[in-house]
Amino acid sequence: MNVQSNALLALAAAAAWGGGDFSGGMGVKTAGGSTRAALRFILLSHFASLSVLLVILWLRHEPLPHGSLLAWGLLAGFSGGISLTAFYLALSRGEMGVSAAISGLLAAAIPALVSTVMEGAPGALRLAGFLLALVAIWVIAAGPSPENAGGKATLGLAVLSGAGFGVYFVALRMDNSLGVVMPMALARVGSLVTCGLMLLALSLSRPGSQPKPPSSQRMPGIVIVWALSAALLDTTGNMLFVGATLLGRLDVAAVLASLYPAGTILLAAWQLHEKPTRRQVAGMFAALAAVVMITL
Repeated sequence: MNVQSNALLALAAAAAWGGGDFSGGMGVKTAGGSTRAALRFILLSHFASLSVLLVILWLRHEPLPHGSLLAWGLLAGFSGGISLTAFYLALSRGEMGVSAAISGLLAAAIPALVSTVMEGAPGALRLAGFLLALVAIWVIAAGPSPENAGGKATLGLAVLSGAGFGVYFVALRMDNSLGVVMPMALARVGSLVTCGLMLLALSLSRPGSQPKPPSSQRMPGIVIVWALSAALLDTTGNMLFVGATLLGRLDVAAVLASLYPAGTILLAAWQLHEKPTRRQVAGMFAALAAVVMITL
């Protein structure tokens, strides 16, 4: 087991996911910030991702898996589609603070518990690093937001997205015997079916509403650019995460990859000139210390 390589890939996944979440939040916000906009954005992004993955699989002549491996891949897509929809909605509405913090904590905690059962308890120093990383996630992400109205809606989005990401991490780990590309392709199929059905249900839930003409459903060009950017970064992050689980423990990969809110905040500081608070800077230093403790 190569702990350093495992950790490096997980941190690279966190960086890619942070960029993907920033692109997703900006894209959904530009598209209107509604549930419908979030679903359409994810469908576009994941369709672009799946198209590339299918070409790679076709060139490699990889057979379609069956049984439990197929089920784990589709479960990853189901949970990923729901959690991304909830998370993008929170980001697009300016509810980055508590939502991202709770999401990151659950995304790290659920795989860590599963890993303890499957792979045994981590050592004392690594366990302390996990705890410090969880504190860092909260300190980095859970800050006051002028656009955050709080309330049960925000909390529900946060819990839903965090639990979904946690299940997603575990499902990808259970599927890593298929390599890197096939689990991602299966997950994309699952997410496209899930988000497509949710969008259809949302459309049918409005009695008496007339279908909009195709021209009114077209996404602005900038939204398509954000979707393609999210597709590239999110898929890269997912493949890096699968690679990390191939090289080492699930808990190490999941906890370090769950530092993704730091990347989103740094990009917001760079692109939107949102200056990180002292609390967020302190959280990032705590995250660095946690990384050292986990990889020793």
